[in-house]
Amino acid sequence: MTTLACIDPATRAEAVLLAKQDGVLAGLDVARLAFELIDDTVRFEARVADGDVLAPGLAVARIEGPARSLLSAERVALNFVQRLSGIATLTRRYALKLEGTGTRVLDTRKTTPGLRPLEKYAVSVGGGHNHRHGLYDMYLVKDNHIRAAGSLTAAVRRIAAVRDPGLLLEVEAASLDLVREALQLEPIGYGIDRILLDNMAPGAVAEAVAMIDAAGAPARISPRRPVGARRWPEIEVSGGMNLETVRPVADLGVDYVSVGALTHSAPALNFALDFSEMG
Repeated sequence: MTTLACIDPATRAEAVLLAKQDGVLAGLDVARLAFELIDDTVRFEARVADGDVLAPGLAVARIEGPARSLLSAERVALNFVQRLSGIATLTRRYALKLEGTGTRVLDTRKTTPGLRPLEKYAVSVGGGHNHRHGLYDMYLVKDNHIRAAGSLTAAVRRIAAVRDPGLLLEVEAASLDLVREALQLEPIGYGIDRILLDNMAPGAVAEAVAMIDAAGAPARISPRRPVGARRWPEIEVSGGMNLETVRPVADLGVDYVSVGALTHSAPALNFALDFSEMG
């Protein structure tokens, strides 16, 4: 209402999208789309690319077009780029913590409703890796599945009866006993691809890693095993992961750490849209 009331339709403007903090850029094409959906005559010129490192005052893009259109799209564009860049920035901090360990940081499904594809994209821009996108692209036997099925063994056997061989099968283990149960299933041919150590103390994680490797995981072959995997089934750790704890856990030799905070708690990165010229 403000723009329509006080801005002449013929007025044109040029604006600059500015980073206001250090960080990692993500979501620039979404910002572009916000302007283009308002007005396809707006010209959006990117000065950097997603994944680039930002510094305060860096011009991320130049936008030119009707002033009404720029003002109408401004907040939506900023909201997207701030949110996604915040996720990419936090993910980059975790990825840097893990350098040299061979451990990769994963996101989770703890995402903003409606924004999961974009938030998972931002994780990948920041140097992280995507866990499953939904309930359709991976088997993941969690604690409530185990309770509802009666046991881990029962749950895995039922999956085996209907299994899509192209989907990974991961089982959650909150205790060393469950790790042992999972390893007993694997030689029988149930095809467990990853064991998730959930909320385990570092000592228990170390013991679980030794147990899995002693069972022959480094040499085990699977049609789903990618080139470069150091063991199969792989080992993921979740629960209590933060920037202080993630490196010591990685040093225990695990393959992945999953961090829900990448998407549910990443602070937005600050940007501004400053008008520079009017015509």
